[in-house]
Amino acid sequence: MVNIAAIFICHFLLQQMRLKSKLLIFAFLLLLSAASWAKDHDVSHDKQTIPQKDIKTEIKEFITHHLQDTHDFHLTKGASFPLPVILWDNGLQIFSSSKFHHGETVAEYNANFYKIYHGKIYKTDPEGTIIYDDEHRVINEKPLDFSITKNVSFILIVSLLMMWMFSRMAKSYKTNSIPKGIGRFLEPIILYIRDDIARPNIGEKHYKRYMGFLLTVFFFIWIINLLGLTPLGVNVTNNIAVTFSLAIMTYLITTFSGNKHYWKHIFWMPGVPAPMRVILAPIELLGTIIKPFSLMIRLYANITAGHVVLMSIIGLMFIFKNWIGSPLSFGLAFALALLELLVAALQAYIFTMLSALYFGSAVEEHHDH
Repeated sequence: MVNIAAIFICHFLLQQMRLKSKLLIFAFLLLLSAASWAKDHDVSHDKQTIPQKDIKTEIKEFITHHLQDTHDFHLTKGASFPLPVILWDNGLQIFSSSKFHHGETVAEYNANFYKIYHGKIYKTDPEGTIIYDDEHRVINEKPLDFSITKNVSFILIVSLLMMWMFSRMAKSYKTNSIPKGIGRFLEPIILYIRDDIARPNIGEKHYKRYMGFLLTVFFFIWIINLLGLTPLGVNVTNNIAVTFSLAIMTYLITTFSGNKHYWKHIFWMPGVPAPMRVILAPIELLGTIIKPFSLMIRLYANITAGHVVLMSIIGLMFIFKNWIGSPLSFGLAFALALLELLVAALQAYIFTMLSALYFGSAVEEHHDH
C-alpha cells in the first residue's frame, strides 16, 4: 500500500512539473520496468541447477504473465506482496495468496488443497494433481472464486481515488466558484465532456441524467489505462470481463432509456415499404447488440495490442545485446510508450463519445429527427 500511495503522490506531482521533467521521469520508469524484467529473468547465478530457456521463450512467457490477472503483485523476486484469496467451498474460505508461492505450490487451508492452474483455482489432492477428461478439459472441482486479484484491487483503488478527487472538487465549489488544487485540472475536462460530448449528442433536454455515467466511465478508463503503463503491470482494460461489464452498462442504459420513437425505428422503420420493414427489423435489433459489442472489443483489443507491442520491443533489447540494437529498441519503446499515453486518453474519449451517441439515439424525439 505504501508503494501504491507513492505512485499516486508522484502522479499528482507530475501534473505540476514541466514537460522535460515529465519525459525524464517517464524514461526512468520505462528503464526501471526493463531492469525489473532483466532481474526477474536472470539465471546466470546458478546455470548448473536451473535449466536455461531460449531468450525468445522467456520474452513470450513474460509478456503472457504481464497480461494476466494474478492473485499477487510480483515485480521482482525480492519485491512482491500477496492478496486475499476468497473462495466458497462448503463455506467461506479466506486465506493469503502467499500460500501458493506465486502459483508454484499447493495451498492447504481447513484440510482442503487448492492449486492455481492457468490463472484459475482448482481443488486438488496434496500433490496438486490436475485431472483431465478425454477432451483434455480439467475436471477438478472449481470453487466459486471471489478473490481480490490484482485487477480487482486496482479497480477498488481507482474507485476510491475518483471519489476522493471529485469530493474534494465539490467541496471547493461550496466556498469559491473557482476550483482549487486538483479541481483546476479536472474542471476543463468535465466541461469538455459536458459541452462537446453530452450536449451535442444527447440533447439539451436529456443530457444531465447521463453526465454521471459519462464522467465516471471516462475517468475510470483513462486512469486505469495510465496505471497500466507503470512498472506495476496492471492491465485492467486488457481483461475482457472488465470491458464487457462497461459495455453491458452502456447497453442496459440505452435499452431502458429508449422511447417509443427509438423502438419504432427498430421494429417498424417509418418511410420504408412494409416488406423491407420485416427484413430490417431483425437487422436493427441485432445492431443494438453489435454496438456495445464493438465498444467491448475496441477497448480490449487496443489496450492489449499496445502492451504486447511495447513489451516485445523492450524484449528486443535483450535479444540484440549490442550497443546499436539495444539503444534503438529502448528509443522505439520510449516513443511507443509516449504514444500509449495518448491511446490511454483516446480510448476513454471514444468509449464516452460512442456511449453518448447511443444514449442520444435512444431519447431522440420525433421532431428532433
